[in-house]
Amino acid sequence: MRNSKKRLALFASGRGSNGEALYKAMQEGYINGEFVVIITDHGDAGIVERSKFWNIPLIVIDRSDYDSKASFEQAQLDALEPYKVDGIVLAGYMRIVGAPLIERYEHRILNIHPALLPSFPGLHGHQQAIDGGVKITGCTVHFVDTGMDTGPIIMQNTVPVLPDDTEDTLSDRLLPIEHKTYKEALRLFCEDKLTIKGRVVYIED
Repeated sequence: MRNSKKRLALFASGRGSNGEALYKAMQEGYINGEFVVIITDHGDAGIVERSKFWNIPLIVIDRSDYDSKASFEQAQLDALEPYKVDGIVLAGYMRIVGAPLIERYEHRILNIHPALLPSFPGLHGHQQAIDGGVKITGCTVHFVDTGMDTGPIIMQNTVPVLPDDTEDTLSDRLLPIEHKTYKEALRLFCEDKLTIKGRVVYIED
């Protein structure tokens, strides 16, 4: 018997293409979860329009509206509290998640990164891979900890780096792989099939 649906918050800063892929997978019943609130740090982000179409509450929490990092992070916690979320999904959220949020939702915050961590953390993972001369790159879904893309790895998938690749061509080729990988990782999370021991994530069959 399936568990009850996981209540999830979506954090996004941009167009929300990964978020849309996850939302569709939920609507189709592939992921046993639902987005109950969306939080963005940009009031003009593409995810704003998507939230209206999906009829999901959206909250704008812009860092520039707060006089300190602490008050900004407290606003995030306060915004989430009424929704009683089981997990947080970062999808193109371009801001480092603060320690208070990580402590409150330990091992319940997922992120996707466009490189094979621990290689090429931080911004411009595609370009870092090209500049690094690697022949294979990919994406990583991981739990978020207080480091920069250093949390326990849930799942990875790969694509080749072609000799004439640019950041844009590599990004375009990797995006459908990101969608597939994130959907599978979130499905497992929502079915309580992920266990963390030390830095290793074990997946139940």
